[in-house]
Amino acid sequence: MNDPIDRRQFLGVVAATAARTTAGAGEQQPPASVAPAGGPIGAAARQPSPYLTDAGSFVDVSRGNPKPHRLRGEALVKARLTAETWRLEIVGDESSQVPRPCRLEDSTALDLAALQKLGEAHGVKFLKAMQCNNIPAPLGQGLWEGVPLREVIRRVGTVRNVRRVYYWGFHNDDPAQIFQSSLSYARAMENPPSEPPAILAYRLNGQPIPLQRGGPVRMVVPWSHGFKSIKWLQRIVLTNDYRANDTYALQNNDPDSYLKTAAYIGQGETRFKAGQPIVAEGMAMSGWSGLKRVEYWLRRVPPGADHPLKNDDPAWDSAAWHPCTMMEPPGDWSPILPARVSSREVWGFDPATGRPQTWPLPFSMVPWSLRAPGVEAGSYELRVRAVDLNGFAQPEPRPYPKAGMNQVPMRTLVVSA
Repeated sequence: MNDPIDRRQFLGVVAATAARTTAGAGEQQPPASVAPAGGPIGAAARQPSPYLTDAGSFVDVSRGNPKPHRLRGEALVKARLTAETWRLEIVGDESSQVPRPCRLEDSTALDLAALQKLGEAHGVKFLKAMQCNNIPAPLGQGLWEGVPLREVIRRVGTVRNVRRVYYWGFHNDDPAQIFQSSLSYARAMENPPSEPPAILAYRLNGQPIPLQRGGPVRMVVPWSHGFKSIKWLQRIVLTNDYRANDTYALQNNDPDSYLKTAAYIGQGETRFKAGQPIVAEGMAMSGWSGLKRVEYWLRRVPPGADHPLKNDDPAWDSAAWHPCTMMEPPGDWSPILPARVSSREVWGFDPATGRPQTWPLPFSMVPWSLRAPGVEAGSYELRVRAVDLNGFAQPEPRPYPKAGMNQVPMRTLVVSA
């Protein structure tokens, strides 16, 4: 039996945003909680929600020496990291033909006001979880707003000999610190209707993106890991080179890996009384192949047995997986979304009803819970896994970590008499 936790308890669920695991089936440590939805750091909080992470509560993995978000005063102005001084260059290289490049030297570079003007006609909002492919749990989830990359590229006219889009952000004017990424030209210009487009984002949770989160403008690529969503965006180069130039690709990662469907265990009790129900909760990511269900396995650890269970142990073949309860979509999103934002204008929601067209939403997280029958005293391993719409169970079908970490998380529980 797996009785669902009620909705009020669900709204107190915590995301596994700062989890720590070891390789394979290692133990997942308690993560940081999802903070209330809202605007920039220090803004007034709205109702706590598992769907939006406050801008100041994302796990920070920023690079740079110094980190760009720690610049102050004239250094910020010089770096073009204020709303007034931000500029974006859109140019070609020697292999491509770009008729109307946007450059700093002739004052044609795109400024924030012009980008936001484009947003009045072409703006997009969507929910997306940020996930680093080398960190075992998401960094946070937000409502991102901006202009599709394709609309920005169209400003330079009809291009020729372009196969890839390179882009990077501010890096302290030090070539050794450059962090860059890329998309195929086809992927930048066209997206299937089942996925939101890549955007140049300037709002997070209804407010200007703070510097710490990559503002004034950052790339947000919804289907990919965070290394595609470059912070402090400043330059786009259209090239005929077909090869990815991503910093992460040069570090032996898969530069075109999509987000993986995966479940994460949240904070919660690790000690229970014999015979009392075992309860747990967490979040699950709906990745490239969608999310069908979340399952749990509660394994008693025999005295003297391997702990944690090794990946090649025969016990995996006979594991008894039971369904968890995934949270249904809220009927009213107004207490969750930022003020003056209607769910009817958010990608993936029905413009007429304001309800999600599919659930869970692609590339975002949904809470899950479990309530398992009580067990006798002893030591136990609790594992959860996600199953995608193709029927593959985590960590399949892409278990290799270079395409993103998605090992099955485990929590040790102690049940006393």
